[in-house]
Amino acid sequence: MGGVLGVKYHLPKTQNESMTEVEKLEKRIEGLSPEELAKFRSWFIEFDARAWDRQIEADSKAGKLDRLVNSALADYDKIVS
Repeated sequence: MGGVLGVKYHLPKTQNESMTEVEKLEKRIEGLSPEELAKFRSWFIEFDARAWDRQIEADSKAGKLDRLVNSALADYDKIVS
């Protein structure tokens, strides 16, 4: 059985292509016990959330969210006015 619940998440390799770092990680994760997988899943959720927060903060500082914020504020003003 490959992958979690038998699902494979990577593309097939071409002949003579060595394993990528992601493929190596996939193999390691596939070998985890249920308890280790639960710990990994919990760690990864937190890791991913921190990365998302950093990206949102960077986008906000760069002004990439200004249009959305201004649109939301304008909609709010219409509702409360």
